[in-house]
Amino acid sequence: MSLLKEFKEFAVKGNMVDMAVGIIIGAAFGKVVSSLVNDLIMPPIGLLLGGKDFAKLSLVLQNASEKQEAVILRYGAFIGTLLDFLIISFAIFLMIKGINRLKKADVPPSPSTKDCPKCFSSIPIKAIKCPNCTADIE
Repeated sequence: MSLLKEFKEFAVKGNMVDMAVGIIIGAAFGKVVSSLVNDLIMPPIGLLLGGKDFAKLSLVLQNASEKQEAVILRYGAFIGTLLDFLIISFAIFLMIKGINRLKKADVPPSPSTKDCPKCFSSIPIKAIKCPNCTADIE
């Protein structure tokens, strides 16, 4: 089998295509959540903190000098990124929980009858004697 043909089979397999679609949708979802946090959640929080841009909140650890740049701890941006992560992880948790619920619904119920080994008629699962042929069931 040629290398090109093997690659084609690999690339068009269902799992490969599903993974690619998942990655693309995940990246787009990440952008939507980042916009949600940066454009809708953080501005009211910044307003509560005195009208500051929350992403620009920082603490200067060392001022700039002629030889060295300032050392700044940008905790506002970190908190925004942390909120992004929490929202994305919660959404993924809910999605996986829904998928698992659907998987559990597909499990068939346990059987309530069994076949008699002697006459092959259907009898209750808890039966110890066949009502049709009177054979003992183990």
